[in-house]
Parts: sequence; structure tokens; C-alpha cells
Amino acid sequence: MRGGVLRKPNFSEIFYIPQRPYLPTGTLRDQIIYPHTSEDFLAFGKNDEDLIKLLEIVDIDGVRRREKHGLDSIRDWNDLLSGGEKQRMAMARLYYHSPKYAILDECTSACSIDVEGKMYTHAKELGITLITVSHRKTLWKFHDYILRFSGDVNIFINPTGCFFF
Repeated sequence: MRGGVLRKPNFSEIFYIPQRPYLPTGTLRDQIIYPHTSEDFLAFGKNDEDLIKLLEIVDIDGVRRREKHGLDSIRDWNDLLSGGEKQRMAMARLYYHSPKYAILDECTSACSIDVEGKMYTHAKELGITLITVSHRKTLWKFHDYILRFSGDVNIFINPTGCFFF
């Protein structure tokens, strides 16, 4: 028998990272703390050393080091960063916010498997429950369950946010 109920967590507990992450106009710091503002960043109790550590974890601290103004550098990050660097920046953002749940939608597809593994391992170490949409079987080991849709199942979503299969 197939069936079950999934309950959606509170919106504030969920963080979503798409395949092509949004990079706002602003400083390198803004890329990591988005959607926080500078005021939110200070109130969150973090500092620049924390952000540098996040960039090191995702192997893109070289971006900060090559910029004259470091974290205060303002650039067109969408043009400057490669696809893989953008995805790593989004993972640094995930670590900064450290939500209870993260929905990762092909968000490491432009990264190498070793960097991808390092990033997923760190997210798990932070206690983030990962919900991944991906075609890469290398990610299976970071999850306790695999849900496959075969196309012959109808999904109905009721107003309470519960999913019925």
C-alpha cells in the first residue's frame, strides 16, 4: 500500500537554493548574508571572520582575496562569478542562515563531486535537514530517504499545506 501525509514546516524554518541562485547588487558580504541587510547581519551576531570561514568551507575565499576591498567590494557578481562559484556562494549563504530545512534544487550541478560532497557534509554537520532535487546519485548518501515520482501518482495539496499521495 502506498500513502502518507507530509506536513510542511513553518516558512521561517525553510531555505531554498535554486540551480541559478540570486545574487543581489551590492558587496561580496551582501552575497553571503542575503536576504539580510547589514543591520540584520550585526543583529544576527556574526562578523566578517565568520563569513570568511564560510567562503573557505566552500572553496571560494580566493574571490575575496583577489578583490581590493575584500568583503566590501561591490561588483556585478552575476557576471564576475562562474556558475560553480555562484552555487558555492549560495551554499555559503545557506550555512550563514543555518535553517532547520533546506530545499536544494540542482544547486550543485556546476560543482565538482568532491566540492559537492564537502558542501553537503558541512550542511549535515550544521544539523540542516536536506531535501534535494537532483539527478546525481552521488548525493544519495547524504539522505535517509529517496522519493521517486513515477508519473502514475496524483498529488493533491490541500489548504493546510499537507501533501496527500
